[in-house]
Amino acid sequence: MNVRELSVRVLLSGILVAATVTTILQPKMVSAAQITSRSLTLQSGTGDANSDGIIDGGAKAGGLVNHLFQFTLPSSTSLGSIKFEYCTIASVDACVTPTGLVTTTASLGSEAGATGFSIVNTANGAPYLTRTASAVTPGAVSYRLNSITNPTTENKTFFVRISTYTSTNATTGLIDTGSVAASTSRDIILSGVMPESLIFCTGGDISVNGGGIPDCTTATSGAIQFNQLFSPTDTATAKSQLAASTNAGSGYVITVNGPTLTSGVNTIPAMSTAATGSKGVGQFGMNLKLNTTATSTTPVGAEIAPTSNAGLSLRGQALGDYSTVDTFKFGSGESVANSAFGGSGGPTNAQIYTASYIVNVSGSQPAGTYSTTLTYICTASF
Repeated sequence: MNVRELSVRVLLSGILVAATVTTILQPKMVSAAQITSRSLTLQSGTGDANSDGIIDGGAKAGGLVNHLFQFTLPSSTSLGSIKFEYCTIASVDACVTPTGLVTTTASLGSEAGATGFSIVNTANGAPYLTRTASAVTPGAVSYRLNSITNPTTENKTFFVRISTYTSTNATTGLIDTGSVAASTSRDIILSGVMPESLIFCTGGDISVNGGGIPDCTTATSGAIQFNQLFSPTDTATAKSQLAASTNAGSGYVITVNGPTLTSGVNTIPAMSTAATGSKGVGQFGMNLKLNTTATSTTPVGAEIAPTSNAGLSLRGQALGDYSTVDTFKFGSGESVANSAFGGSGGPTNAQIYTASYIVNVSGSQPAGTYSTTLTYICTASF
């Protein structure tokens, strides 16, 4: 062998060695696909971190809540486990578990799409779902992890790296990956005071607002004329209205107060006992009902509105001698209504009562202008 041949052989050997080393040092390529349409929704669970009787909101820092993961699996490879790794950063650098996060109490609340999983939560910050590996159909899936304690830092973003594996223990056979972000938030605490309330008004008429609620700002004048001149051959009628609501625990009672109709020294007798009207007999009486034409040529009055209900949000009712159609009475200081419909007195929303008045006179009733001033008093018991 000459010197030239020896040089060529040595050179070729060097080339082969270099090629071998190059092959050994090439990195192994990972073919994991990107998980798409991925999201993490923080949902209220059953926790009450402040012991204030209010369930923790999903984003409450340190709240015991539920985490709902939704994403789309791009691959049909056999799937055995899904890992959820909670980190302070989104990159592939080392994962640092967010401060205060607790996943070791987590349970699998729901699953959809690829199902049949159970949860393994022994490693805090890295729970995973496992099942017997089987093929999946690419598409949307969702998993809700219940009873996770959120990171304790308020207004802080954290990340969850989602990875799917062919293995059942989320260690080997990486298939697809993707990250989601969520953030805790600071509670906004609103407070206000509802004081003891009694809304009461009277007038000729009271309207309702756009929501059908009696509106005391619409009450018209309390100066009311009877519908006709007094006559022994017919019954004169008039009406007024009153509205009431209260949050008093024992509700309200309404009384009517004042004298009968007078003109100087002359009076029209008040109906001291409940009775129907009698033409030609001196009578002044009232009730809180819708009366019939048996009382007058024109019906007078109306039922309470809105109508009281079994749910007891509306409790108003006319009382005793003032609660019967076509039966009238007048006694100063007597109770004419309360908020005890359906049982004992209690709070009620606003309702409108219509007070109906009748006057009958004898043929010998002295002429004159007869009037009275009535005062309705609504007393609430808190």
